[in-house]
Amino acid sequence: MSAATVYRPSSGSGERSTQPRCSNRFTTSGQGGWDDDWNFPESLEDEIVQAFENVERTLATAGATWRDVISVNSYHVPESAEFIGEVHNRVMVEQFRERMGDRAPIWTEIGVPALGAPKMRVEIRVTAIVG
Repeated sequence: MSAATVYRPSSGSGERSTQPRCSNRFTTSGQGGWDDDWNFPESLEDEIVQAFENVERTLATAGATWRDVISVNSYHVPESAEFIGEVHNRVMVEQFRERMGDRAPIWTEIGVPALGAPKMRVEIRVTAIVG
């Protein structure tokens, strides 16, 4: 396995990050719905859309797009103890359809008690086949 050192455009910090890449397979680190200054939107829907934007920006560093994505793991702070939530599910599916058309990735949606930042409610990690 080789690694591609790429700029993480969605980190806002200008740091460099190693994204695992094996041949034409590219895997991102988890991307949240932060802006370039690490601010999170008040709206959960806006946060999920921004997380998709941040994944798209990261994919672009490898010459990939959402249409190249084959697998998605998404992590969600649930709206209740029984269910991840209607907004999480609805917006995720809307974003898949908008960005991937009639293709659907393998998707695992996981509820978690907390994520990497206090206001973070969603994180998305993808694997793409590039080229």
